[in-house]
Amino acid sequence: MRVVLADLKSNRGFVSKDTVVGGYGSRLDPFSRVTGIIAYLKKQFHDVPSVHMAYNAAILARAGHEVHWTRGDAVDGDVALVLSSLVDHKNETAWADRMRARGMKVGFVGMTASKMPELFRDHADFILSGEPEAGVRRLAHGEIPSGTVVSEQINDLDALPFPRWDLVSEGCGSKHGIQWSSRPVGGGYPLLASRGCPEFCTYCPHRILAGYRVRSIANIVDEIERLCDQYRRPYVIFRDPLFTEQRERCLELCDEIAARDLTLTFEAETRLDRLDVELLDRLYAAGFRTMSFGVESLSPATLKKSGRRPIPEAQQRRIIDHCRKRGIVTAAFYVLGFLQDDWNSIAATIDYAIDLGSTFAQFKILTPYPGTPMFKQLQPLLTESDWEQFDGYTPTFKHPNLTGHELRFLLGAAYTRFYIRPSYLANFLKIQNTAVREWVRRMDRRVNDRHSRVEIADISRPVTC
Repeated sequence: MRVVLADLKSNRGFVSKDTVVGGYGSRLDPFSRVTGIIAYLKKQFHDVPSVHMAYNAAILARAGHEVHWTRGDAVDGDVALVLSSLVDHKNETAWADRMRARGMKVGFVGMTASKMPELFRDHADFILSGEPEAGVRRLAHGEIPSGTVVSEQINDLDALPFPRWDLVSEGCGSKHGIQWSSRPVGGGYPLLASRGCPEFCTYCPHRILAGYRVRSIANIVDEIERLCDQYRRPYVIFRDPLFTEQRERCLELCDEIAARDLTLTFEAETRLDRLDVELLDRLYAAGFRTMSFGVESLSPATLKKSGRRPIPEAQQRRIIDHCRKRGIVTAAFYVLGFLQDDWNSIAATIDYAIDLGSTFAQFKILTPYPGTPMFKQLQPLLTESDWEQFDGYTPTFKHPNLTGHELRFLLGAAYTRFYIRPSYLANFLKIQNTAVREWVRRMDRRVNDRHSRVEIADISRPVTC
């Protein structure tokens, strides 16, 4: 059987999906000069191939099927599996319609097709609801699904074959990384050491598709060793929402990488209260070079109301300071527009992001994603009916304290204030000279005054439709 795997590129903005926002995906359609630059950089460094599609390719190839991969071109075959997203589902269903017109059976996989099958049902012969591998196993054995079919979660993750990047990528991570950004042009090789999430944040979709499970350390390092055999010094992107949830597992991972004398660099996402100086040093020795983490809001009370456990400020600063000394790149995530937020609280969060001093920062507007507890809470307040606008950067509900225009304005101000300041460049270049830093502080004050004047002028202008 000839199977086509489709991870389609969008024709608008920068779209990332697969494990991003649990699989709903994110779209950054630039709305300012700064976000235009960020979108360009994301296309260079963050357009990584789908780990779930790579697993599907491995399952199908092992069973002897012919596997073809596409980012948008029409490819003939017997069956096509399309990776679904919320933010680009119209493009995905249009492609599916064209392939069905050519006589191909088309199925959708992923979070969005599982939780919102109504968006895809009229454009598909089947939908695999749940993590796709169990359903793809049945497909590999000749069972062509029809309608919506449950694909059960696989509890023994070690039983899955390793992802086949040679079948679903264009040489991801094959180029050398830029020293100060760590991640290479073309991304890297995503790796799932676990699935699901053990936390209970009400706004996050990472835990709504399947339960939390982990792979054995031996199995994880077997996969890393294969990557090291196939690619020189691979860059590995751990896609677990909470990589350091179990400290002893992380230490065991470091020991096993050292025991096998493997050379790689890797990044991971985690919580700052699941790190300490000793663990960071051990991870660094194993190749850890980039860390992403959620701060979300400055207010502990706001976080608690959203099911997120606050992390003490002293711990945040301690870990980021040590990462800075070690040369570990840090990327902090922030969410603007919690129900408790107002203009002043968001301004305080932006100021805190600047003061905390992570290498990078990502700001998004609170978005109620289907299937999350937050969605049930905010459903009566929804103002947006186009699901593609649930992209993380667009207001989608009536906020009690801020208009949609104000939220969008504050989002733009967050990116401008964080990235357009002399101290950001000084931090990025690791400049420590006392005289230079003093000059930078003075320039920061002047730039900050200019930002304030521009913001006052912009927010004072009438909104035109």
